[in-house]
Amino acid sequence: MQVSSYLKLSVAVAAVTIALKTGAWYWTGSVSLLSDALESLVNLAGAMFALAMVTVAQRPPDDDHPFGHHKAEYFSSGFEGVLIFAAAAGIIWAAVHRLLSPQPVEQLGLGMVLSLVSSALNGGLAFAMMKKAREHRSKALEADARHLFTDVWTSIGVVAGLIGVMATGWLWLDPVIAVLVALNILREGALLVMESAAGLMDEALDSESQAAIHAVLERCSHQQVRFDHIATRVSGQRRYVDMHMHMPSGWSLGQAAAERGAVERALMEAVPGLRASIQLLPMDVEAHFNDPKDTEGIGP
Repeated sequence: MQVSSYLKLSVAVAAVTIALKTGAWYWTGSVSLLSDALESLVNLAGAMFALAMVTVAQRPPDDDHPFGHHKAEYFSSGFEGVLIFAAAAGIIWAAVHRLLSPQPVEQLGLGMVLSLVSSALNGGLAFAMMKKAREHRSKALEADARHLFTDVWTSIGVVAGLIGVMATGWLWLDPVIAVLVALNILREGALLVMESAAGLMDEALDSESQAAIHAVLERCSHQQVRFDHIATRVSGQRRYVDMHMHMPSGWSLGQAAAERGAVERALMEAVPGLRASIQLLPMDVEAHFNDPKDTEGIGP
């Protein structure tokens, strides 16, 4: 299945879980089950927006976007984070109202069964989506999967709390659980927004990929070749590295191009999906960008 197919499935599952959790809230009157249903509503909106952004990200480069549309996926995770903030505010409002005016809850057994069924659906889908997200390095799919995992733990916490209500008769426990649910999803929303912002600001590759790049450049460096001005960045599913490759000025263009081609192939083998941009320079020529880090290089 493609990334978009998983997101379409996520939309369908979100619609089913909303129906199940809304039914659980309707039959029980539990504000914690209402909070669970609101979070699933966020799942639906997030999945629909993620599907739209993935569709945009897959568009080929054009005159206005010559480097492609890959960063569109970051808008998806940021949007979902903002939706989580809105849902958490609604949950806290409802919980405080119920805490000030406690009301009995009914048919908790049926409500908990419906909640657990929806959790099983979300859990299975989230596991498959996270695996696919890591395979394709899709931020939109990863954000949706992580939110589904949060939804699963939320539902488990709600059910555990309702068991406590049944055992103790403490009606105040229901709205307190709802507030805890809201605080938990607020944390997840903050993480999504921060990760979205980091991606839009051209975040560097992960340390493992950077180590692999430097290992390749160490192997390719010798008395006649050295590298500097090495910079990496992530753009959606794409990964990039830019650098300068210095070599003797007496080399022919064909010899220099062959040496660069060998380096590019080695880099792509070490880091799948990497796009390398290598500028060729004579050994005695330096390019300075007024940044001390730019003078750091690899090679003699």
